[in-house]
This record gives sequence, C-alpha cells and structure tokens, in this order.
Amino acid sequence: MATITAKDVAELRSKTGAGMMDCKKALVEAEGDLEAAVKILREKGLAAAAKKQERIAADGLVSILKTDDVTVIIEVNTETDFVAKNDTFKEFVEKTLQIIADKRPATVEELSNTVYEGDMTVDGKIQELVFIIKEKITLRRFAVVEGLTSTYVHGNGSIGVIVSFEADDAAKNNEGFAEFAKNVALQVAAYPVFYVNRDEVPASVLEEEKNIVRAQIANDPKNASKPEQIIEKMVVGKLGKFYETNCLVDMEYFKEDKMTVGQYVAATEKAFGGKIAIKGFCRYEKGEGIQKREENFAEEIEKLTKGN
Repeated sequence: MATITAKDVAELRSKTGAGMMDCKKALVEAEGDLEAAVKILREKGLAAAAKKQERIAADGLVSILKTDDVTVIIEVNTETDFVAKNDTFKEFVEKTLQIIADKRPATVEELSNTVYEGDMTVDGKIQELVFIIKEKITLRRFAVVEGLTSTYVHGNGSIGVIVSFEADDAAKNNEGFAEFAKNVALQVAAYPVFYVNRDEVPASVLEEEKNIVRAQIANDPKNASKPEQIIEKMVVGKLGKFYETNCLVDMEYFKEDKMTVGQYVAATEKAFGGKIAIKGFCRYEKGEGIQKREENFAEEIEKLTKGN
C-alpha cells in the first residue's frame, strides 16, 4: 500500500477543493497516484452532480463581456445567491464569456461541448464546480451582439442589458453619445420591454390584444348601442397603452416624464447633428421564468433537529 502523506492530501485538495477525508480516501483508492485520485473525485463529483439535477437553480448571475465590436451576455444559474458571489464561480463565468466571444458557439449545447481548458469541456468544468461548490449549476442562455452597443449590469448580476445602435459619425463620435446610449440601456434594465417599435410587434400578438380590448369594451353596458366603426376606433385608441408598455420608443423616458424614449432619441440626434437608431436590445434577468423553490423553514428545522 502506498504511503499517503499530509502533503499529498493538501495538494489534491488544492487541485479539487474536495474535503480532506474525501481526498485521503481517493488517494488510498488510487494507491497514491495524484492524477488518478483527481479522476476518482471528478467521477464522484459527476455522481453528485446527477443527484443535484432535480434541484432548482433560479439564482446565479448575468454577466457581460464587451471586446472590440463584439458584446456577449450570459446567464448562469445557481441554487443560492451565496454561490453567485463565489470568486471561483465568477471566474468560470468570465472565462466562459471569453470562450463565447472567441469560438462563437451557436447553442448552449455547442457551448457546453466546447473546450474550456486542456481536455476539459465547459460542461466538464461545470460538473467539477458542482462537486466543489455543492450546488446545481446551469448554463442557461447566452447571446452575441456585434456592432455599436451600450451595456448595463445591475447589482451583483441580477439584470444585464445590451442595446445595439446604428449611428453616423457625427452622432457616435460626439462626446455625449456614451451617456445617451447608457441612458437607453438603463431604461431597458429598469422597465422590462419586448419590442423596439410598433413594427416589431407580431400580427398575432396585436390581434390577440385587440380581441382583449374588444371584449373589455363589449363588457361595458355603456357601449352596447355604439356602432361597430366607433368600437373599432376605440380599440385603436386603447392600443396606445399597449405600445407604451411593450415598445421601447413609445415608453415614457425615465429621466423626463414628458418625453418618450423615441423623442429622447430625436432630441439627441438634433443636438448631435447626426442620425441615431435603436436596432435592438437583449435583456436578461436572472431566474426569470424559473419557478423558485418554496422554502418551508419549519420542515427544514425539523430535519436538522432529527439529523436528516
């Protein structure tokens, strides 16, 4: 039997982040071979990761990397906010952003199978982190935007925004352009929105909204005797509120309540003596759409007191 020293255990622990006893057991099983012990611990980590797949990872962080004319946004989910603040986890997210910028994978699956370092893939690194951090980690989504952009990340990665623009030299070279673009990014971060302008609203969505408005009008007894053409004019009028809520350029500008975002863009164009258009935006809010776990603290305390 190979002699396992404290130095061997410490070295394995520094490589994997596993517990002292787990490291010692792995070295004993590997007969002192450090690399074999690392493999054993990773294999056990994969087993541990599989057990964690039923858990809900609705926390985590959204992060952005901007390099030259390429901007990348990513959302990686964890079970708790505590892990999202972990330096090792954040380092993984930042390196993955760079991999996306360099390799340009088309899907999350393709990114997962992309080399992270050495012979390890991005997914392999996630499984290693699950073993070390003891939480489920999910690579949820990413996007790559090329061209002129402004970005904003709120708080500790709770919301991330990329807004893309088209602008002529007179506008984009103006010293005030960066502040203008940042203001639009802040607008998108503060107020969830779906479309840049009315032209982007799908006909099916618009028709559904019209039907809802028609039903609201029909349910009001005061409108019972009104002719159909009047009803249709009322429908069109009420759609204005829908546009104000769902279309960025129709929204009230957060810094000036008497101005829409579209009017803010027009005023900036005039001030800069150039042309500016908002091409699109990407807004990620961590955990949006994921059903979060309902904590029952009484049950948790009971489990702890029973040693479960």
